[in-house]
Amino acid sequence: MAADPSAPRHIRLTSHASGQGALPIRWGASTPAERGPIVGTTTKRSHRNVIGTHSGSYSVYRALAVAAGALNRDHKADLTNTAPTDQIGPYPQWTDPGKIVSLDPWGATVAEVFANELAAGYDIRPTIAVTKAHVILPEVIEAIQKGRLKPDNRILLEGGAACVTKAAIEPVWYLPGVAKRFGCSESDLRRVLFEETGGMYPELVTRSDLEVFLPPIGGQTIYIFGNARDLANPDVELTARVHDECNGSDVFGSDICTCRPYLTHAIEECIQGAQRGGVGLVAYSRKEGRALGEVTKFLVYNARKRQVGGDTADQYFARTECVAGVQDMRFQELMPDVLHWLGIRKIHRLVSMSNMKYDAITGSGIEVGERVDIPAELIPADAQVEMEAKKAAGYFTPDVVPDARTLKETKGRAL
Repeated sequence: MAADPSAPRHIRLTSHASGQGALPIRWGASTPAERGPIVGTTTKRSHRNVIGTHSGSYSVYRALAVAAGALNRDHKADLTNTAPTDQIGPYPQWTDPGKIVSLDPWGATVAEVFANELAAGYDIRPTIAVTKAHVILPEVIEAIQKGRLKPDNRILLEGGAACVTKAAIEPVWYLPGVAKRFGCSESDLRRVLFEETGGMYPELVTRSDLEVFLPPIGGQTIYIFGNARDLANPDVELTARVHDECNGSDVFGSDICTCRPYLTHAIEECIQGAQRGGVGLVAYSRKEGRALGEVTKFLVYNARKRQVGGDTADQYFARTECVAGVQDMRFQELMPDVLHWLGIRKIHRLVSMSNMKYDAITGSGIEVGERVDIPAELIPADAQVEMEAKKAAGYFTPDVVPDARTLKETKGRAL
């Protein structure tokens, strides 16, 4: 019988170890049994071996569902028939604690690799799910109509649907490794995370024995065109794009940036690469507005359009910094982890102009061959401000880097 949610209950503080039932986590161990499961359950507190809880930013919605009486707080997921559709790994990178620090490489297979622990009553949740899907985009259909793409009924169907394997990945942070990536001490990282979330997770500063944190942030989704196992074979041509979320452009087609056109161009390149016998990959991260958020992004749009002289490329980054205090908070240091989870050692064609993404990928030990820029005809007129500013700031371009005069003369439309 479910407990009455209106009945008074003691609030259990978790600032001190209970010492009963929690399984140890040995990050980077060679087997899942040695590594141990990630247990972020709220149903049996003594079993918890991490800070935070599952579902990232959606954990708050789970709390609302419990508070509203729509969800039994003791519910445990029935994982029958939820196994991944494609086998990914294990790869050598999984057991290198320096290669993967922001996701659980065993997160898709917990029902298999932690079957004994599940049978013993531990509430272990997958943090990765792998499935099959069709992706249908009007730009891909247009490419078929114009003859750039040809259906093969393997990668691309006659109606324009692309066949993909896709995986959703929740963030799982190994705090010592995250601190090392950002060049700070673990104690400083813990303290700042605690303070800047308004003290949401006291265990960050009181439980140094807990080294894994499930942060309340968005995760990422990957789309694989072709055989997922080929991603780990450096002899198979890999076309890849790492894309950061931009709801306004990606979904609603805003023309102030190049996000959707670059994304759809990358998908077209991935389809062509897979049809050549290679494999394509799009890794999509939830980092809206350079991880500044959509409210801040829209405030910046207004500041750019209303400034004296109008929206010019030479002031592009300055306006963001005036509002947000920083130009960009995406910090690509953690981004290569998903590539290492997939076993990637070489990207033959990187569909990206970002110097930050390129530096993070190559700095993590992954070789990059050709870099593919966005075709000029795909850049919306109002996005020229962003594109010229980024080229001047170090983005890859086969063209001439714009000078100060060009930046000043490149202007977007007014509000």
